[in-house]
Amino acid sequence: MASKPERNDPCHCGSGKKYKNCCHDKDNSKIFSKLGLIALAVVLIFGLVVVWMSLTGGDGQQNCPDGTVWSDSHQHCH
Repeated sequence: MASKPERNDPCHCGSGKKYKNCCHDKDNSKIFSKLGLIALAVVLIFGLVVVWMSLTGGDGQQNCPDGTVWSDSHQHCH
C-alpha cells in the first residue's frame, strides 16, 4: 500500500515537480468534494425529517392522561 506523498516529495504523476507544486491541490479537492457531498446528504436528511415531523404532527394532539385534555393554546395537557 502506497503512502500519501509529503509536500516536498517528488510528485507521483511523474512530472518531476514537487508534489506541492503539482498534484497537491487536485488531490485535496477530491477530499473536500467528498466532504461536501456528505454534508449535503446530512442537510437533506435533516430537512426531510423536519418536513415529515411538520406534516405528521399538524394537529398538535398528544396522548394525555385520563381526566386531562390537550390545550392547543398552551401545547400541553390540562
